[in-house]
Amino acid sequence: MTLTVRQFACLADNYGFLVRDEASGAVACVDTPEADAVLQALKAAGWELDMILNTHWHPDHAGGNAAIKAATGASIVGPEEVTRIAPLDRAVTDGDIVILGESRFEVIGSGGHTLGHVAYFAPSDHVAFVGDTLFALGCGRIFEGTPAQMWQSLSRLAALPEDTSVYCAHEYTAANARFALSVDQSPALRSRADAIFAARVRGEPTVPTTIGLEKQTNPFLRAAGVDDFAALRAAKDVFKG
Repeated sequence: MTLTVRQFACLADNYGFLVRDEASGAVACVDTPEADAVLQALKAAGWELDMILNTHWHPDHAGGNAAIKAATGASIVGPEEVTRIAPLDRAVTDGDIVILGESRFEVIGSGGHTLGHVAYFAPSDHVAFVGDTLFALGCGRIFEGTPAQMWQSLSRLAALPEDTSVYCAHEYTAANARFALSVDQSPALRSRADAIFAARVRGEPTVPTTIGLEKQTNPFLRAAGVDDFAALRAAKDVFKG
């Protein structure tokens, strides 16, 4: 199958994503950080929305659900925790399958940032939407889960094919790069960080990334194990660079 992804800025540093199954024309948006921005992106593309795919319940990911459903009639799919702020048409969990037209998304449990967080992976296109679990050169804060849970979630994402395009939900990469350089001075990381800083000066996005690139340079994926990961995450939480 073939998926087309349109990425656009929302709020202060979120990204929104529209995903179109080219075989059928079916369209989903991944999370709803800002209803007006999603609806404007749909209008600009000339697409009609069929489905909302939520990764977790936080308002900057599911806060636009009601307005977008009212405007489009799209069905809302996501983990049960989303019902804390908005109704769902279908609750999904690890191992479930979501069909968009002729495209198939595997639901990957990726708790840690929130307990019920999920990612959506399209194996035919090697595309993953990972919400706030994995970031370019970083990972999400652990608000509800444990370091062990987040480490397991990151390890599951790291096991995806290395050419998988990873769409994370925030433009945090420059800050993540500064932290990464404080714990790793490898040439590969230094080169990537320089490219990131230059891209941000030009106003260019650093998303998507790839699983392979993150495995090479992301300190959280390069941790020796859960204890090492937990120490890195704790250090990042207080990092001021």
